[in-house]
Amino acid sequence: MFRYIFQFFLFTSLFISGCALLMVNQTNQLLQLQYDIPDYLLFVFFATLCSYNFHWYLTPGMPSETLRINWTRRNKQLHLALFIVGLTGSAWYFFHFIQHWFWLMGSVVLTFLYSAPKLNFFPFPYLRKIAVGKTIFLAFVWMYVTTFLPIAIDNNHWELPATLLCIHRFFLIYAICIIFDYRDRQWDREQGIRSMITRFSEKGVNAIFVVSLLLFAGSTAWFCSLETGWLSFFILLLPGIITALLYPYARKSFSDYLFYFVLDGLMMLSALLMLFLPSH
Repeated sequence: MFRYIFQFFLFTSLFISGCALLMVNQTNQLLQLQYDIPDYLLFVFFATLCSYNFHWYLTPGMPSETLRINWTRRNKQLHLALFIVGLTGSAWYFFHFIQHWFWLMGSVVLTFLYSAPKLNFFPFPYLRKIAVGKTIFLAFVWMYVTTFLPIAIDNNHWELPATLLCIHRFFLIYAICIIFDYRDRQWDREQGIRSMITRFSEKGVNAIFVVSLLLFAGSTAWFCSLETGWLSFFILLLPGIITALLYPYARKSFSDYLFYFVLDGLMMLSALLMLFLPSH
């Protein structure tokens, strides 16, 4: 029973939707943003549920994801139902922020374009051949929704710390996305999906990974020197340290639990820990 509940929570994307909420909350906490936070959290939750269930509903079988793909095949209608629920909820809360439609439409278009290459009718299959930066694209979408958009809606915190927080979050997520793409590189090649990870050698991929974590660490240190103390610096840096330690093992593993619980969970680890810190 526990295994069934855990897989349901993980594979319906309820877990990753919860991660998104914590990441938005951390942005609010670190920059002390003031806007309609409850409604935006609901928008992000439903939008994440919508986009991920849409993505998995369209995903064919992949040899590197036996457990999740088997679960997805058995629960296609559930993915479709959750996609509809997520679409309805996100559309409803979209109109709560209609005055910020320009910034919100950016998140809608970017999120759709990530899954669009999986559609099998014109012109979407052509995106598979030009999506060289799909790893960068996904990391940017996550940063945009969980960091940039709250700052844009608040519209009172366009200083250097906000920029550094965006850089910090982007490069942590990008490093994690590199591991996902490395696992899927053979499948992507067979499907004709072009990305930086399929085009680079292993040394090249390793170099991109290291540079990403260095930029993540540098932006974290700079941000904390302006906004927080050493305890927050350690908490914000911790997911990057764990990602670096997991990298050699994750490059050889195909465990769905490792990728969709541990690695995805690292995106929100510092946000979870910071819930227990007093506000400053």
